[in-house]
Amino acid sequence: MNDSLQYYNQHAKEFFDSTRDVKFKDMQERFLKYLQPGDRILDFGCGSGRDTRYFMDRGFETDAIDGSEELVRIASEYTGIEVRQMYFQNLDEKEAYDGIWACSSILHLSYGELEDVFVKMARALNHHGILYTSFKYGTAEGEPSGRYFTDMTERKMDKLLKDVNTFDIMEMWVTDDVRPGRAEEKWLNMILRKK
Repeated sequence: MNDSLQYYNQHAKEFFDSTRDVKFKDMQERFLKYLQPGDRILDFGCGSGRDTRYFMDRGFETDAIDGSEELVRIASEYTGIEVRQMYFQNLDEKEAYDGIWACSSILHLSYGELEDVFVKMARALNHHGILYTSFKYGTAEGEPSGRYFTDMTERKMDKLLKDVNTFDIMEMWVTDDVRPGRAEEKWLNMILRKK
């Protein structure tokens, strides 16, 4: 396990404060248009719990996990549900979810770990279930600021998805970071459907 979890445990309160109120409706709604109210969603690396709460408020049955014990505590309090402390690599459910929301979360895994986690996410989704995920845009991999990041380009993601062979690409697009003062950072977003 890389040092990202230690970072989030140490900086949980400031991370919560800086992400809780970020307006992310366009992305959330782009994901939800593939689902029906009442469908079951897994917020896979929920961080502050912002998106979990949004999905619950929209009538979706939502489970949430995070690897950071401190963020789990804070997100449980914020969402009013029991957020589970779990590592991405330990996902072991079968056909339990209609959608998985992995927003800026699995990018903390190494490229080598991502293949296995994509297979596990596909297994956890129902027939033709939907996955949203996002990565910082680029080719770098490493620990620039106390957190490990695997950046992605369309080509790099295309190769990963071909190797995994469990998802079809529904949409893939690049956005600016929505946080104040971060507009120069780009993100690769994708909505994938389980084959």
